[in-house]
Amino acid sequence: MPLLVRTWNVFHGNAHPPRRRGYLREMIELVAGDRPDVVALQEVPVWALGHLERWSGMRPFGVVAARPRLGSAGLGRWITELHHGLFRSALTGQANAILVAQGLSIEDERTLTVSQAGERRVCQSARIGGFAVFANFHVTGGGPADEQFRRVAEFAASQDERVVLAGDANLRFEQGRTYALLREWGFSEPAAGIDQLLVRGVPSSPPLVWPEDRRRVGGTLLSDHAPVELTVG
Repeated sequence: MPLLVRTWNVFHGNAHPPRRRGYLREMIELVAGDRPDVVALQEVPVWALGHLERWSGMRPFGVVAARPRLGSAGLGRWITELHHGLFRSALTGQANAILVAQGLSIEDERTLTVSQAGERRVCQSARIGGFAVFANFHVTGGGPADEQFRRVAEFAASQDERVVLAGDANLRFEQGRTYALLREWGFSEPAAGIDQLLVRGVPSSPPLVWPEDRRRVGGTLLSDHAPVELTVG
């Protein structure tokens, strides 16, 4: 049975442009509302990891990338609530998280640190539903992006022939060398933009980037990134 897979950089729960209040719960309810099978999230505030299951109805597993600077995710959240647009992730830290539909197994969880310099970045992976390895990643923009993206690709591709790469590459398909390497390794064609779903070893539909209206709630545009989705299998 085909699986519906999504990826979304939730921008620490901010609207676009950022506002005083945050919209993370609305984002999670939106992206999980029609019961996808797997959702990869980036830039999740650390405090939110404990709320994802209740908000989404899916089973989450997360990995902390950047720890809260005050040593307390709760305190960082409280201060950030004063003005989300001002503080963003400065105090809350950030994490990657994968949401998995109830009934799908999660096995062989792994984590790769792709950057310790500047802001710490990670890639998390797991075999989901006995179907394929899903790798959720977020790399640093600018000069480091291509090297970090290559590390992610090598990490995931070494685990299985059936792989789904989901995340924020901070590179467009015409930039860097990693996209060409992924083509050589048999991965599907990338989406337009920097947020990607790339598949190897199983049939997949072309990636669909959500139009702005689909991520607008009450007139507010959620995140500065659009979700990307496709079906696999």
